Amino acid sequence: MTKDDVLNALKRVKGPDLDGNIVELGLVSEVVIANRKVYFSITVPPERAEQLEPLRKAAEQVVSDLDGVDHVGVVLTADAPTGQAAKPAAPAATPKPKAPAGGPGGGGQSAGVPGVKHIIAVASGKGGVGKSTTSVNLALALQANGLKVGVLDADIYGPSMPRLLGISGRPQQAHGNVLSPMEGYGLKCMSMGFLVDEGTPVVWRGPMVISALTQMLREVAWGELDVLVVDMPPGTGDAQLTMAQQVPLAGAIIVSTPQDLALIDARKGLNMFRQVDVPVLGIIENMSYFLCPSCGERSNIFGHGGAKNEADKLGIPFLGEIPLHMDIRETSDAGQPVVASAPNSEHTSIYRAIAEKAWSSIGSSGAKAAPSINIQ
Repeated sequence: MTKDDVLNALKRVKGPDLDGNIVELGLVSEVVIANRKVYFSITVPPERAEQLEPLRKAAEQVVSDLDGVDHVGVVLTADAPTGQAAKPAAPAATPKPKAPAGGPGGGGQSAGVPGVKHIIAVASGKGGVGKSTTSVNLALALQANGLKVGVLDADIYGPSMPRLLGISGRPQQAHGNVLSPMEGYGLKCMSMGFLVDEGTPVVWRGPMVISALTQMLREVAWGELDVLVVDMPPGTGDAQLTMAQQVPLAGAIIVSTPQDLALIDARKGLNMFRQVDVPVLGIIENMSYFLCPSCGERSNIFGHGGAKNEADKLGIPFLGEIPLHMDIRETSDAGQPVVASAPNSEHTSIYRAIAEKAWSSIGSSGAKAAPSINIQ
């Protein structure tokens, strides 16, 4: 199967006004083929997105019928003024029920993700602050505190969860287009890293990222979960906006190091979640300090207390300090996160205390209904 095969199939789909086909009209984006999965977008007028949903389904069907295609991801996008990125032309959002506040016995489901009671986004303003390591240990700590937990690796370009959890292989189809999540240390997990080889770069534009993220969220048989931890990519881009738009997030956790440069970017991430009305559950200061294993002397390599000061200034909870320590790094690289491999260690106690604070913050803030976002 080639891109030409896909385009030839799409020539059978008429344009929005039944004048020509969507390929000849130039409405089809670059076609991406990866592991028997096909992704593309169709440009339509934003005000007609809901009306043209049958066009999207028709395009999806003709490509699904091709030999060698296991899955098709199609999104509608709208033209943007010159110099701006295209934006998703999603239909007007229908009202979504609020997820209930409270603990594991609260009942209820997050809209669009059957069985999942609460979704927490773990984010950072920049890369290199240890967000993914924090995400997986936070998920394991929530599990150790008695919850049913899953992890969604939303970093399409740099997925880390397969390595962090020591999981290899491909997810199997549960039914139809729905995949069964992979599992590690009792956590259910889905990541682009299971679908693309580790050394293969994912070179996709925004609409492809949105499509892939939406499918990993909605087309996975998560089962009954108290909380789904989403390891976000760094920054404030498509993935963050998609998560805020697609589901009622119970809240976001910001990970930062103490240094000023990291805090500047962390502040941007925090403000982004506030703008889309997602509760910020708190800030974690990662790599907060270093204790010399030989002499026990403490060194504040990246400074100290910056994240706590920022939390106090902004009036949001400070969830805790995680040290810069060899054990955390080595266990993460080995696919044996410290919370799972050393459950009685001091580091595990820190993560469990942070998880307990974050979970209690969910009970006090509740989940917000997903806002409708106009991406400019």
